[in-house]
Amino acid sequence: MTAARVAVEKRSWRRTRPFWGGLFVLLGGLEIMFTVWAPLGVVLHVGMQNFIGYLIPIVIILCGALIWFTPAQRVFYSLVAIVCGLASWLTSNMGGFIIGLLLTLTGGALAFAWTSEEPATAEPATAEPATEEPATAEPATDGRTAEPQPVDDPPAGDPATDDLSIVTGPRHTREPTEE
Repeated sequence: MTAARVAVEKRSWRRTRPFWGGLFVLLGGLEIMFTVWAPLGVVLHVGMQNFIGYLIPIVIILCGALIWFTPAQRVFYSLVAIVCGLASWLTSNMGGFIIGLLLTLTGGALAFAWTSEEPATAEPATAEPATEEPATAEPATDGRTAEPQPVDDPPAGDPATDDLSIVTGPRHTREPTEE
């Protein structure tokens, strides 16, 4: 394979999935994971022996990878990543000292909003719209199809179009009474 072909295939792979959303979610999860492992004196440990502090970044990293490789389920994975990113504020050193939280939320929003549809190409508008009457073809008696005949408008006074008694009920005529 040539380098140009590899570049074209990589570009087409990126365009058929929410690449940037998945990348930001993945980077956010990695950043949160590294702050949990950081040997700092200011590290906050919340939860049962920091188990949730390790679990949430792993789920975020998995969501980032799954957004890339299963773009059809991107909405579900992006929502899971956003919820886990918000939960990392409490469980994983303020969401990886806010940087991982922001990366995860941004990536989740990008993945949620991504669409695979190409923009519609604009066709030139015609000066006047086509006003062709619909035609119906009725079978002839000998098995052949007859020539299409234009459909006429229903006659005036047609009960199917003029009478609203189907919707409003029967019309009652009030006859004047003598008192």
